Amino acid sequence: MKLFDTIPTERPSTPLLDTLDSPAALHAMTTAQLKRVADELRAYLLYSVGVSGGHFGAGLGVVELTVALHHAFNTPHDRLVWDVGHQAYPHKILTGRREQMTSIRRYGGLAAFPRRAESEYDTFGVGHSSTSISAALGMALAARSQGEKRRVCAVIGDGALTAGMAFEALAHAGHVNANLLVVLNDNEMSISENVGGMASYLARILVSKPYQSMRENSKKVLSHLPGALELARRTEEHVKGMVSPATLFEEMGFNYVGPIDGHDLEALNQALLGMRDLEGPQFLHIKTCKGRGFLPAESDPIGYHAITKLERPSEGEPAPAPAAPKAPQALSAARPRKYCSVFGDWICDMAAADERLIGITPAMREGSDLVRFSREYAERYYDVAIAEQHSVTLAAGMACENMKPVVAIYSTFLQRGYDQLIHDVAVQDLDVTFAIDRAGLVGEDGPTHHGAMDLSYLRCVPGMVVLAPADEAECRAMLSAAYHHPGPAAVRYPRGTGPGTVIPEHLEPLAIGKAEQRRRGNDIALLAFGSLNGPAGEVAERLDATHVNMRSVKPLDAEAVLAAARDHQVLVTLEENVIAGGAGSGINELLAAHGMQVAVLNLGLPDTFAEHGKPAELLRDCGLDADGIEASIRRRLES
Repeated sequence: MKLFDTIPTERPSTPLLDTLDSPAALHAMTTAQLKRVADELRAYLLYSVGVSGGHFGAGLGVVELTVALHHAFNTPHDRLVWDVGHQAYPHKILTGRREQMTSIRRYGGLAAFPRRAESEYDTFGVGHSSTSISAALGMALAARSQGEKRRVCAVIGDGALTAGMAFEALAHAGHVNANLLVVLNDNEMSISENVGGMASYLARILVSKPYQSMRENSKKVLSHLPGALELARRTEEHVKGMVSPATLFEEMGFNYVGPIDGHDLEALNQALLGMRDLEGPQFLHIKTCKGRGFLPAESDPIGYHAITKLERPSEGEPAPAPAAPKAPQALSAARPRKYCSVFGDWICDMAAADERLIGITPAMREGSDLVRFSREYAERYYDVAIAEQHSVTLAAGMACENMKPVVAIYSTFLQRGYDQLIHDVAVQDLDVTFAIDRAGLVGEDGPTHHGAMDLSYLRCVPGMVVLAPADEAECRAMLSAAYHHPGPAAVRYPRGTGPGTVIPEHLEPLAIGKAEQRRRGNDIALLAFGSLNGPAGEVAERLDATHVNMRSVKPLDAEAVLAAARDHQVLVTLEENVIAGGAGSGINELLAAHGMQVAVLNLGLPDTFAEHGKPAELLRDCGLDADGIEASIRRRLES
């Protein structure tokens, strides 16, 4: 295997890969040819991700597995279900999308994850983790009901296997004795240490045809002897358990094989071809190296989980001119900070001030910027792995004992813990703070990752406080306000940087339920929530409108809303959330409750799932940039 220490800047030579119009061409190849395909595939993956940016390390780790799966299975007739999708870039390259890979994650280009509408080889659309086994089991049971001779394989990582949903699916698959193969891609040693040659030797024996034939024939003979079959089963299970983590999966009803080297194509082919046609639930455990073949990623798999595209001038295109000197910043301005970084500093400062604070995250330490907190307050930091439901109820239990838990979670992932938020936190009015990152349109990861609905699903929960900052300083002050509130409270903030507001060092809270009028105008009042205060300010200047930063989604500042209704002809609500049930709906309900007759225009995300692209591109398409907002208002005035 060729090793890389830099990402190729020129398209590599891939003569064998270029001949593959579909993965069916792999079926007739020798092991030596498959190894060449894997080497070329790895080189092309490095190049294409360097051009486009995107998920990186996971795909490098499954190059050999992807080749082996498409060699062993007759896809797309046989179903291949990838978990999460970070690891599916090699799959996309092999399934007719090679030349489009440089467009991945770009507006109008390939999606960042498997997507059913994009290819018949993408059997299940994913984004959230731990769904593959449930989906694949559904496909296997459907094939059984339809009398179809079809194999189904789910590929899941050891991180995704930490979620309860994965274990629910494993238990059900064993119970219904489905013809399902689960491949565990173990690259973090979170399930078992490397157990060496004995395990690899045993894996080869377990998938061999002589062993399988002897095993089935022995079952028939021993079934006539009372207790003998059960004794033989447990003996086999315990022998496996001596050299591999087989017992857990065997007890669930799976035939376990492994662990084997996931970069040994010959061993992978032998295992997959041996297990492909076995009846009942099968479990193949492979060990891989995340970032395999790219030395920097092998040594830093977290840092190279994803990369941004490499900037390079196009051929024949002049290099960009040096940037003009920047004008001196106003005294009130500051270098823009990422909202997650504001949260990371705040939680450390608040932890120093209050020893009851506990930080909790479902596997989002780096993304939520909890790295510093995890080091400085290790005894008060809990990463519960990919278990969003558990993270919320864990916090509820801590709150029952007078601790002050802060759950750092992405908007789209909190959806998975919604029942726990209602049943375990809100019903009991427990003091839990939710720091909700990636609210609104997050960009290139697309519809599975947009935080488009949190205002709607949080606003309807009784007793819930929901705050949305317009800038970095408000984010810090709102986090303090939510923390000191004696019940459930959430601060939702977007991905990326704020407008560049000076952030105070103190921990003084912002008043909950109090809006801020930023500009006084005539006829039109813009009532803006969170991130849309930026374009709202521009539009207010253009139209000589009043601009109110609402700050609090729940409770609303009723006095500010009613005053705006009395003094203006048109109210415009602005939010980076779906319109249905969102902040604007709350204003409509307030006005109706007070019998106020005023024209209202609700602007927010439309009733569709936004595609992938840069947030600015998506906001433009949704009519939520300054030009789009102004155009919507003018159309309303004309009508």
